[in-house]
Amino acid sequence: MLLKVFNIALILLTASSFAQDVTKDDAAKLQAEADKLKSMVADTAKPWKIGGVISINGQQVSLTNWAAGGNASISLGGLVNVFAKYKKGKSTWDNSLELGYGVIKQGDNKKWWKNDDKIQFTSKYGRQAFKKWYYSALVDARSQFANGYNYPNDSIYISKFLSPAYGLASIGMDYKPNDHFSLFISPITGKFTIVNDVTLARVGAFGVQKEIRDPENGGAITQNYKTHREEFGAYLKAQYQTKVMDNVTFQTVLELFTNYLDKGHNIDVNWTTLTTFKVNKFISATLATQLIYDNDINVTRNTPGKVGEIGPDVQFKQVLGVGFTYKF
Repeated sequence: MLLKVFNIALILLTASSFAQDVTKDDAAKLQAEADKLKSMVADTAKPWKIGGVISINGQQVSLTNWAAGGNASISLGGLVNVFAKYKKGKSTWDNSLELGYGVIKQGDNKKWWKNDDKIQFTSKYGRQAFKKWYYSALVDARSQFANGYNYPNDSIYISKFLSPAYGLASIGMDYKPNDHFSLFISPITGKFTIVNDVTLARVGAFGVQKEIRDPENGGAITQNYKTHREEFGAYLKAQYQTKVMDNVTFQTVLELFTNYLDKGHNIDVNWTTLTTFKVNKFISATLATQLIYDNDINVTRNTPGKVGEIGPDVQFKQVLGVGFTYKF
């Protein structure tokens, strides 16, 4: 009798243990399915992610009997860097808009001189090919707001709105391993330079075909000017953004382009960075840099050994501002 009771108890314990294992496995599976469903619902409910930085900053330097010399100055600037990203299923669509404008007044000069001016819009659509790779198409347009001058000469402009303007259309593959980094590679890219101002186009500004006249033939035109320039080549764009620490964020974009049809060994470079240092909810500092090299754009060189020469060279801009910043 005792043996029978013992056997029954053993059977019940074994069955109970098996039931618990089954229950745990089922619970784990149900939880996994629930998490997957929750992720799908969240993805469907909020496919758009919108954010950016809006900053208004200024700087003042005042000097009185300053032995080391220098000039008093005041500067004002504004920066807008916003994005709208869409992701649903296998489709992604990234859009960004960058606007910047700044002026400065130095010493006894009563005029405000421009020291920053930027308009850039980029849109990229992708369709997932496999894992972290996407078939993608990208368009980019950029220009400036106001006339630019080679200061202190502010009587003759050297650039203006839509002179130049740059356009780019590209088809390729986009590698997106996470939300912080993307690498777009395209062997098929059209790059367009527009100089809408006739005065600038006639002298071949920003690489467009200039007007040529024959002085020995009464100034007859031997080559007409063009207001645009087309290029066809390969393009690479790498983007990275991260939160360095609680109050510091960093983002950078590197763009490379080479023209198949003309001087294919030359590579155009456009590299930008933006670092934001947050002091409190509304006060912060921003440091923006831009490095450009384009073999088709001539500048008045200021590098050692080449000062005053005209030709292509590395262009660099740095803008540091402290002021009101709204980040969302």
